[in-house]
Amino acid sequence: MDNNKNKQQGVPAELTPRLVAGASLILLSSILVSLLFGPVSIRADRIFLEILNRLPGISIDSGLSTIQAAIVWDVRLPRIILGLIVGGLLAVAGASYQGVFRNPLADPYLLGVAAGAGLGATIAIVSGATNGEGMFDALPIAAFLGSAVAVTITLAVGGAVGRSTSTASLLLAGVAVASLFTAIQTYIQQRESATLRQVYSWILGRLSTSGWDEVIMILPYAAISLTVMFSMKGALDVLAVGEEEALSLGIRPRRVRWIVIGAASLAAASAVAVSGLIAFVGIIVPHAVRLVVGASNRLVVPLSFFIGASFLILTDLLARTLQSPAELPIGVVTAFFGAPFFLFVLRRRSDGII
Repeated sequence: MDNNKNKQQGVPAELTPRLVAGASLILLSSILVSLLFGPVSIRADRIFLEILNRLPGISIDSGLSTIQAAIVWDVRLPRIILGLIVGGLLAVAGASYQGVFRNPLADPYLLGVAAGAGLGATIAIVSGATNGEGMFDALPIAAFLGSAVAVTITLAVGGAVGRSTSTASLLLAGVAVASLFTAIQTYIQQRESATLRQVYSWILGRLSTSGWDEVIMILPYAAISLTVMFSMKGALDVLAVGEEEALSLGIRPRRVRWIVIGAASLAAASAVAVSGLIAFVGIIVPHAVRLVVGASNRLVVPLSFFIGASFLILTDLLARTLQSPAELPIGVVTAFFGAPFFLFVLRRRSDGII
């Protein structure tokens, strides 16, 4: 059904080199713009030469000062790469959740990921366990563990409540777990008011403390979760047609749902662990992609990675330049774009367009 709709719109039902090239061009343009602009102005040719100079076996004088080289290599580049990974993960996780739950308003934080991460980060901050650096910083580790615990409880409770209506059970379990974890977090914050500002700074999302250690930390989780979600995009299209057709093609719907939910939750948890809570990426990006290429998950899931990565890179650029030298929390910028788009989606749904 989705494939026919795509063909009627002039969009291929499968991912083509042309679509990949277009999405890659958008992403590369976002990276280039983000590298060029910032509080310190650096010429594009010198940035390019400095990146080449860092490659093995190449020695080129980029003409940059030591401080400028450090800005490019140790500040802007790891921040851009982390934004690429986090934005891609949140967008693909959102698209996968929407495919599994058949609900275009589902987002990566649906199963308690955000609440679990918030509680884990709050515990780390109020206990003073955030003095480590890079991969030894307890804050992202605590946030990831909190997310993992919340999702595990949600999956356990949702799966045990009702096997025939696992989707509804999971949603209800996610709401209950998120409410419980949020209540505990609020209680801790009220008791430890001295750390309230630091907690809220993390909750609003940030890439400002990003370095190569955070990039290395998230890479294995990103590789695993993205590989699984990409491999399941065709199965999601079959599930959208109906469970009977899926079974006739040898696809086990329950197994596919659990695998996709697990991979999407891992993606969201790892993204939250290194960047805090960044809202709306997992909702607005898959919708924007669907408006262009149609509803087929074969297209929406992989293209969401490119567009989600580009979106977060550019919103982070705005976050660090709008009030330079001060920075806005990136979650504020994404909400500024996401909230109106979300209202637009709701309006179209109420009109029966989506």
